Amino acid sequence: MTASCPKCPPSGAGLSAIEAARQGRRLAVVGLPNAGKSTFFNRLTGLSQRVGNWPGLTIDLASAKVVLGARAVEVVDLPGIHDLSGYSEDEAVVREVLAGSVFDGLVVVVNGAQLDRHWRLVWQLAQLDLPLVVLVNMQDEMRQLGIRADLDALSVRLGAPVLAMSARKGENWPAVRAALTQLAAQIPAREAPVAIATLDALPAGLEEARAMLAGVHHVPATLPATWTTRIDQLLLHPWLGLPMFTVLMALIFQATYLLGTPMQEGLGEGLDWVQAQWWQPALASAPAWLQSLLLEGVWQGVSTVLTFVPILFVFFVLMAVVEDSGYLARAAFLMDAWMTRLGLDGRSFVMHLMGFGCNVPAILGTRIMRERRLRWLTMLVIPFSVCSARLQVFLFFVSTLFSAQAAPWVLLSLYLASFLVAMLTAWLFKRALPHREALVMEMPPYRLPVLAYLFTRAGGEVKAFLQLASTFILAGVVLIWALTHLPAAGGPTLAAQLGEWLAPVLDPLGIRHELAVALMVGVVAKEILLGGMAVIYGVPESGLAQVISQQLDWVAAYSFMLFTLIYVPCLSTIAAIRKESRSNGFAALSVGYSLLLAWCVAGGFYQLAHHWLGRA
Repeated sequence: MTASCPKCPPSGAGLSAIEAARQGRRLAVVGLPNAGKSTFFNRLTGLSQRVGNWPGLTIDLASAKVVLGARAVEVVDLPGIHDLSGYSEDEAVVREVLAGSVFDGLVVVVNGAQLDRHWRLVWQLAQLDLPLVVLVNMQDEMRQLGIRADLDALSVRLGAPVLAMSARKGENWPAVRAALTQLAAQIPAREAPVAIATLDALPAGLEEARAMLAGVHHVPATLPATWTTRIDQLLLHPWLGLPMFTVLMALIFQATYLLGTPMQEGLGEGLDWVQAQWWQPALASAPAWLQSLLLEGVWQGVSTVLTFVPILFVFFVLMAVVEDSGYLARAAFLMDAWMTRLGLDGRSFVMHLMGFGCNVPAILGTRIMRERRLRWLTMLVIPFSVCSARLQVFLFFVSTLFSAQAAPWVLLSLYLASFLVAMLTAWLFKRALPHREALVMEMPPYRLPVLAYLFTRAGGEVKAFLQLASTFILAGVVLIWALTHLPAAGGPTLAAQLGEWLAPVLDPLGIRHELAVALMVGVVAKEILLGGMAVIYGVPESGLAQVISQQLDWVAAYSFMLFTLIYVPCLSTIAAIRKESRSNGFAALSVGYSLLLAWCVAGGFYQLAHHWLGRA
């Protein structure tokens, strides 16, 4: 089984067949969830693989080539696992990769503060007859807790180098890199992967791991009270925990709007200036149809999307703080009791939060769940997350039709609607998809977010958004321009005909035919919606706001946002659901159900609101 990280650059080499003549070496990075593997991988390779203080964030394989000494080495970051003989999908992925790909050595990353829990996997990996280096991470936390380990003695017992490090802070990094360089220089190139029979025959290793740690690993009888413990007494309080989480999310939305809007307006004015000063003079001699296509189609569509980059960046920085601090795991714990009543668990809630960036990684993240029915139920609710593409649509409408005081609360209401729709979906399908998997998770300590990582993470998310959007946006705005400019047999435009065809279905929702066309194309990617609207109305981003405010009241706008929130997920999400569920029928159910639910919720709101306003 091979996989690749959709947000990482290509490594230049796959993980499948054995190369005829490999000059380099290939190392696999292995460890338990939340051991710091991806942090180590990022520091070693210079990539920005997603890292968070939450167990199980390495949901796919990332690889990169680095130079260690005089040798090029491919480093592959494998998903976090607890046991080579386990039965979760992540553990199956690791077993299949080890049995189907050639690795010359292993880099094992363990959490030094939980060495007794992590060493069993180290012992198992040592039985594979692969050279390895063990990196005992989080040395700073070990010192705070008073945990000691004689790593030299462990190295002798294991028969492999064992080194201390702090991947986040770079502690002991020169020695770590030197050890990896030595490993790359000395290990011979293998010609075959690990035999599957060897993997199947691995013992549990519990007693062997305990014996190896005996006398060289010392944990205080009573661990000192840490600031994590004291903070958790407040944030995990049975009565105060959930209200504080709600307040935190409200503050994030307030900050996103207040910090991002001025930057958005400045960027919009800059793009309008570029159009007036550069593009229009450059295209003055071009045919009228070409001017219309490039200025009213391509430029207006793309520039409208670009204006929302600052707001997305601010939002992702703030969400990275939540993840990197360790609070995300607490959110899962707080919500687990509520989620259990709906047939889900706390991990489902976290996957829903991960969907705020993009639904696709969140769908892939369900691999940390071992029961198929729990994964399916979680995959049904994830597409209702307010992904970055939907977020830009909502930010536009709330800033256009609502006051500065009301806008953050309207935005918060859409996020609450996202959770309510997800909960309704889980409640409706929980009897059809029952499961018995209990939530067992470690609670990582709180950590001060690293500023450089926050900006790198946010920049990576925005870059991934633009990379994903660029293809779809260009194709989408050209398609919409064609629909709005090409007549059908000399009559009305194709867009007008489509709008007329959809009118009986969407009129009860207050959705105008112009927006109906944008929604249809938005099935490909939600990133197209705003760019498509700019093309449909033939105005730049600054003018689009004025047009929308003249044609829609707040009820129709909110109905449109509700429909956009719920209706068919993008093609990438549908493909991910099909891939992870391995069922065409389940993917079709997800699409059909979301479309029907969107019509019911948006139509219900629009009709009730107009009835109430009419009576008022």
